[in-house]
Amino acid sequence: MSKWFLMNKKADFRALARANGIDQVTARIMINRGVLEEDFDAYLHPSLDQIRDPHDLKDVDRAADLLSEAIDEGKRIRIIGDYDIDGIQSVYILHQAFLTCGAKADYILPNRVEDGYGLNPHLVENAYEAGVSLIITCDNGIAAQEAIAHARDRGMTVIVTDHHEVPFIMVEGKRVEKLPPADAIVNPKQAGCSYPFDGICGAVVAWKLVFVLYEKRGVSVTSALDFLENAAFATIGDVMPLVDENRAIVALGLERLRRTCNPGMAALMRAREIDPDHLSTYHVGFILGPCLNAAGRLETAVLSTQLLEERDQERAEALAEKLVALNETRKEMTQKGLEAAFAQIEERGYANDPVLVIYLPKLHESIAGLVAGKVKERLEHPCFVLTDTGEEGVVKGSGRSIPPYSMFEEMSRCKDLMIRFGGHPMAAGLSLQRDKIDALRKALNANCRLTSDDLIAKIHIDVPMPLHYISISLVEELKRLEPFGNGNPKPLFAVRDVSVRSLRAIGREGQFLKFLLRAGPSEIDGIYFGDVKAFATEVEEVYGQGSWEEFCDGFRRDLVIRMVYEPQINFYHGRKSLQLVIREIEPDSGSQGS
Repeated sequence: MSKWFLMNKKADFRALARANGIDQVTARIMINRGVLEEDFDAYLHPSLDQIRDPHDLKDVDRAADLLSEAIDEGKRIRIIGDYDIDGIQSVYILHQAFLTCGAKADYILPNRVEDGYGLNPHLVENAYEAGVSLIITCDNGIAAQEAIAHARDRGMTVIVTDHHEVPFIMVEGKRVEKLPPADAIVNPKQAGCSYPFDGICGAVVAWKLVFVLYEKRGVSVTSALDFLENAAFATIGDVMPLVDENRAIVALGLERLRRTCNPGMAALMRAREIDPDHLSTYHVGFILGPCLNAAGRLETAVLSTQLLEERDQERAEALAEKLVALNETRKEMTQKGLEAAFAQIEERGYANDPVLVIYLPKLHESIAGLVAGKVKERLEHPCFVLTDTGEEGVVKGSGRSIPPYSMFEEMSRCKDLMIRFGGHPMAAGLSLQRDKIDALRKALNANCRLTSDDLIAKIHIDVPMPLHYISISLVEELKRLEPFGNGNPKPLFAVRDVSVRSLRAIGREGQFLKFLLRAGPSEIDGIYFGDVKAFATEVEEVYGQGSWEEFCDGFRRDLVIRMVYEPQINFYHGRKSLQLVIREIEPDSGSQGS
């Protein structure tokens, strides 16, 4: 079930449309997205001018000076990143930039299972034994107090580049940051940083440092724009809000990705059969990105960095194929884990728990967060998925949440039950003794203040738009609002009292529906990828038992629906036509028989 809400922000849409040469519908969507009237032109025309000055980042000049000194003195530099998309792209950006500047630089991407997240004392000691003089982190490090203190004790210089929240303690009711003892910290979220937008990912932070380093080393600053496509890829992959400079970075970065000169990236697109001319945020976030992530989940993220650094086409093709195969394995593991999770929910009666805690001992720990996320999406409940580790009696897991439930805050209320935990409102990681699982489940649910309304998905509709208003020109104009993603979702429209001329099941197992809908004097196709069984049940509740088969077989043609939809242009044999992707659908009982 879901609740539909109409966004109702006010403005003179007619005047805005006229002033900017757009449809009133487009103007209304932009207002819904929080775009100020004076920013309409910039929003519709992303440019490099919208990318902010890197010198506003606290410590960025200090970091560039330390790097430049190390390069001049021939000291060894080690980059330590993270095993996800953002960390992989960050490492690639820094490593290539350092080599351009003549540095003796290498990199490490921690092993998810053996090393855990980010910089740790073990990685520091390895660097020391290898003769490294300067460690620079990317997409991690802001919470690595112990490891950085150890590096400083060993006489190493440490630079942190990160974008995660700064740890803090409360002293006399005031928040006091606990910064690590690094020589330079470049993170827009730290106090005293004048950078005007803190929503950038770790790769963008690293990229900003490259601009400043190139200035100091006499390298053409425009050369730093070679990494724009990597910054865009990471911004999408790390699900950063596509607002402010992120919008320009992604819009312009996608243009570069479509004609990339990177053999590895081009090979990955070919391996996934993606037409570069039609590359979008969807392809990066859901097709290409997961292939880079799969290496870090099942083997080593070094494979993904090697793909980006590979210049030989044949070797790039082989690496791309390996990453695709790993991702297929990851998808199979995730699906099996998801089936096991739903079986456990049903068998043990967890469906009535507002907070789901699922223990799957054989699940690969790198998949726990993916399974938790998919359960959360389907059931609209916060979900923790736990699995066994190599440590005797200890389980480890990940959680994914819904907006009304702050996962980190709620975990903090029962912290005594866990060995370790961390995260933020929407996601978390934890470890605990196996015999404490039931106690954790009971405590999280006993403390839970979610209402039944909180556990219903909310659908935010931009415009109530009748089908006859849709045109190919309007759909093409809506593409000017791209890139879509977090903070700038695809526009959604709603309509009621829609007559269904016909419907039929499609898909290998008949799991989807195709509609022919009346749109004024004409007709338009609609496709529904949602829960067909649930919709069939709702139809029979309104139209009577047996009515579903009658509608599907064409014996009845009086079905009337209301729906939330997204208009698209369908290309078939060189011809354009309109079709609707139906996101939510219900029988319109108020219009039955009309």
